[in-house]
Amino acid sequence: MNDAPPAIDIRSLRVDYGDFVAVDDLTLSVPPREVFGLVGPNGAGKTSTFRVLTTLMEPTYGEVILDGVDVLEDLESARRIIGYMPDLAPVPSDLKVWEFLDFHAAAYGLGNRSQRRERVAECLEEVSLTDQAGKWCKELSRGQTQRVVLAKTPLHRPRVLILDEPASGLDPLARRDLRNALRKLADAGATVFVSSHILSELAEMCSSLCVMNRGKLLASGTVDQVRHQLGSTERVLTATLLARHGEAGEWLSSQPAVHDLKITGQQVIFGFSGDDEAQADLMEGILALGIRMRAFEEKRSSFEDILVEVAENNRHA
Repeated sequence: MNDAPPAIDIRSLRVDYGDFVAVDDLTLSVPPREVFGLVGPNGAGKTSTFRVLTTLMEPTYGEVILDGVDVLEDLESARRIIGYMPDLAPVPSDLKVWEFLDFHAAAYGLGNRSQRRERVAECLEEVSLTDQAGKWCKELSRGQTQRVVLAKTPLHRPRVLILDEPASGLDPLARRDLRNALRKLADAGATVFVSSHILSELAEMCSSLCVMNRGKLLASGTVDQVRHQLGSTERVLTATLLARHGEAGEWLSSQPAVHDLKITGQQVIFGFSGDDEAQADLMEGILALGIRMRAFEEKRSSFEDILVEVAENNRHA
């Protein structure tokens, strides 16, 4: 368990645009050296939250502490420890990839030209773009452009990285490289806060995550904890049996957590609202009847299903 002070500490944050509340009393802590995800549909408040964290706007009220620095009280110190990758960040078309990164390295004051070149090469290697260093930025695909901006973000070795939709436009191989790069950054000591509207995407790359909708924090924790907090413990189970399907179905129907049971060929399919212990007892019960089972499969709601359900419920609330 990590007892260190949080690297990102958000307290009662609120952001208003006139009468519209974009972020509504957000309180959230992110431990150091973690890849932490923020997920929510469009309009959830993700970008507004990130804009406050990166000193680009003042909140209506609230506090933000990054690695011990009060963002609202000490802007300059906060900016030195932040690496920010905005969604769809522009890249100048008249620079080559290495020139774009070298320009930012010089702006950060990263030593002489040789030292800057070395750091640029390291960051390009992290995002698998070494072979594109001499290419004009205007010739890059959208995915390559995203990776160039990602390479720029940790140039000055910030202690907190804030990445807004970094996987947007990336193909599966590039997303894998992104996951590896973020994990390396965290292992090296940085705290990474990354957003997406695709929950499964974050579940693959983050150690923990939170869910926002309409400005409010709905759940936070590990993937399983978020599932539980959102009430998504429902699962569909399929038992593939060699014989005696009717007998198995009759016994299963008598169990309190089983519902919507149907028999299709060799398979007995049913909804189940129990926990892992109850599911294990269920399997033991079938076997205790002397019924031979070839397979037992579980399917839960996808993260996208969960997010859609959350958004719909809040829309009609």
